[in-house]
Amino acid sequence: MREQIEYVFVKLFLWLAKRAPKAFIYLKLRILSAFFYYVDTKRRRLTLSNLTLAFPQKSPQEIKALSKKVYSELSITIAEILLMFCGRFDIDEAIINHEEASKKLLLLAHNSPNGIIVVTAHFSNWELAAHFLAKNGLPMLAIGREGNNKLIDNNITVPFRNKYGNRATSKDNAMLAMARTLKKGEAVGLLIDQKAGQLNSVKVDFFGTPAETTTSVAMLKLKFDPLVVPIFIARRSDGKYEMMINDPIEYVAEEIEYTEKKLEAMTLKYNQSIEAVIRKYPEQWFWMHNRWRL
Repeated sequence: MREQIEYVFVKLFLWLAKRAPKAFIYLKLRILSAFFYYVDTKRRRLTLSNLTLAFPQKSPQEIKALSKKVYSELSITIAEILLMFCGRFDIDEAIINHEEASKKLLLLAHNSPNGIIVVTAHFSNWELAAHFLAKNGLPMLAIGREGNNKLIDNNITVPFRNKYGNRATSKDNAMLAMARTLKKGEAVGLLIDQKAGQLNSVKVDFFGTPAETTTSVAMLKLKFDPLVVPIFIARRSDGKYEMMINDPIEYVAEEIEYTEKKLEAMTLKYNQSIEAVIRKYPEQWFWMHNRWRL
């Protein structure tokens, strides 16, 4: 019964997103995010705690101001995902370096016989990034957690994520699916910025504190030698986006003998690529997640 009620609520929200003025949708989500900032004390405290941990040099006042920006930026992301779902958001028009990014993606796609692993994070509008990549020559097998509501997951979330040739799959079947995809010379997309389970994970530094991180990327790099490419999308002050396609991370820890330590050193490199972009745009990361299990 609860699943059905949640599903109906989301459908009504999407119905509204199809018809309401875009400015109204942005405003409504901004108001809702501010509301939840004050009402959901658990998430607010976690956000403040995470920001304090990551930026110990900032004053409590600066941390509080930054936390409010985090909620505001997330409201923009949610509003735009709704508009994307309804076909009211021009994906290519939103990217200021659209042509340059498209050329880079085509070069990557044509020069990766062993496949590509796109390493990214819950940063800015990550769904927009996935759609842009697929629409412009780099469709991916996208690994994600199954939603708690199967009705929403099967009828809304997965079909949305499968647009433009992407293929969504759950973490449960991830390793086998990724291996098959890379063997065909295709691309895999992984958001590795959330806490991992004990299987195939290691604690490595993230903002100065050990964080449980998946070793899947490093394992696949050692086994299949795909290109490991950090890709992010950053929102500018004018509402447009810059697609950041970084150079492939070729590091395979040749100086280290033991496989476990190799995986640890390689995973640290991937964490560092994520940390670097978050430090540049701290308000655009999903700080509400218990990344360090504090």
